Amino acid sequence: MTVRADGRTPDQLRKVTIERGWSEHAEGSALITFGGTKVLCTASFTSGVPRWKVGKGEGWVTAEYAMLPRATHTRNDREAVKGKIGGRTHEISRLIGRSLRAIVDVRELGENTIVIDCDVLQADGGTRTAAITGAYVALVDAINWGREKKLIPAKAKPLTGSVAAISVGIIDGEPMLDLAYVEDVRAHTDMNVVVTGDGKFVEVQGTAEGVPFDRDELNALLDIALKGTAELAQIQQTSLDAAR
Repeated sequence: MTVRADGRTPDQLRKVTIERGWSEHAEGSALITFGGTKVLCTASFTSGVPRWKVGKGEGWVTAEYAMLPRATHTRNDREAVKGKIGGRTHEISRLIGRSLRAIVDVRELGENTIVIDCDVLQADGGTRTAAITGAYVALVDAINWGREKKLIPAKAKPLTGSVAAISVGIIDGEPMLDLAYVEDVRAHTDMNVVVTGDGKFVEVQGTAEGVPFDRDELNALLDIALKGTAELAQIQQTSLDAAR
């Protein structure tokens, strides 16, 4: 079996940690680390919904994603200073929102909105997948906060499950899990996979970088992605079970 540059086996996650309650002010928050990637996820609970949902008796969950100027090796200008949000940022924000709404019954939220902000403090590959995984933990705490404040009925069950995400890829012909940046840039195939806690796919984003992949390789990537997200679901639950 191939041993990677950091000593991991092909189907092994990087070290993953989740620190709940990292932000004192947010209704839910989690600082998640995937190896060298660190993302701060905060969940803000507000009464009311966007105008287009008023009167429908439903809530809303949405997300925003951003990367700090020195999250990477060189400084990038803040998009707010540029006056325009980049296409990648929009795409990842929408992905995080879709992933979370896949496991939320908005009818059970009441007319409340939860906004998840995912800010990349340090990037070393897999920032969007780390953001989704951490955002779920922040979302759970925000929902529990809403229930404690009686903004969500005590018997309501807004969450229908859990969700986590992981990157996979093919490097030198071998499927690998949780790509660090040095691996991501040389992957022949790069894929992000979002999975619910019961093993159902929410989204699969896969691209061949010059060398097309076949059905067997796709199946192999999805298999190791399911293994990785099952492990992440356990890490999420352990974090949520722990006292804050």
